[in-house]
Amino acid sequence: MKFGFWCLIMVIGLAFSTPALAQEPFVKGKTLRVIVGFSPGGGFDVYSRTIARHIGKHIPGNPTVVVENMTGAGSLVAANHVFKVAKADGLTVGSINGGIFIQQLLGWPGIEFDALKFEHLGVPVKDKSVCVMTKASGITSMEKWVASKAPVKLGATGPGSATHNVPRILKEALGLPIHLVTGYKGIADIRLAAESGELAGACGWTWDSLKATWSRALDAGHAVVVLQTLPQAHPELPKVPLAVKFAKTEEARQLIQAGIHDVSDVTYSYVLPPATPKERVRVLRRAFMDTMGDPEFVGDAKKSRLGIDPLTGEELEKTVASLFKLDPTIVARLAEVLK
Repeated sequence: MKFGFWCLIMVIGLAFSTPALAQEPFVKGKTLRVIVGFSPGGGFDVYSRTIARHIGKHIPGNPTVVVENMTGAGSLVAANHVFKVAKADGLTVGSINGGIFIQQLLGWPGIEFDALKFEHLGVPVKDKSVCVMTKASGITSMEKWVASKAPVKLGATGPGSATHNVPRILKEALGLPIHLVTGYKGIADIRLAAESGELAGACGWTWDSLKATWSRALDAGHAVVVLQTLPQAHPELPKVPLAVKFAKTEEARQLIQAGIHDVSDVTYSYVLPPATPKERVRVLRRAFMDTMGDPEFVGDAKKSRLGIDPLTGEELEKTVASLFKLDPTIVARLAEVLK
């Protein structure tokens, strides 16, 4: 009886002590790294640094949060690193362009990740991409762009990025005169090239990012938004035409829908390495969304003119999965256009 009594005491003790041990914050005394796939000063970088200033207080254990830039191939280098190299311990977050998920769908070389196996953390804003040109380029409206006798030079990072895919699709679907110059490390580098006259501008630049990183040029009229690649007009751009309205064939409309509209929600993707413990994923997903609603974060974002229109980790996961269910005919056509 005494033996049974002490066994009962031990069982009760474990029942109360195990949850306490399990609740020990996994980030306590550690550093959470956010790896941004683009150079400093661009939209991905600004969003990540703003989030990094606030998310720590929403994670039990209050970790130090640092941002590191890992440029290359439109964030493909960063995505491969987070998938293959980073430890699945919940201490590394990737800030990558979800447009590169299309590269996997199209079977492009260099893909060392499986988009369906990332642990998806969330998206701070649904992409609302536009085409912006410098006033000095002379392309200050769609009419002038369509009538241009010379291809308009646009900057891009790497294949899979919006600055690469959007203009390639627009060139094919709408017949716009475009000369795409690739290889820039980030949108900040494209902006500098446009300011120097090396480029006319860029397509696939998120409106929220554009406002945050090139506001002076926009306010002064030195930069002009000539086209928006959204299914519906942005409230702040009521007079800027929609790309899809210029599509003259069903195939053109489908290319814009599948290659631009459907991808827009996953552009600003935050991901964790595959096999990250589910409980840690839940903790970080909750912290991410709590940050999106944090008044101090929202105020900080407004100062930088960043829009906030988030997707939860669960929503992002479902959206990514839907990309891999596209009609094979459209996938094959996109492969031709984006190769």
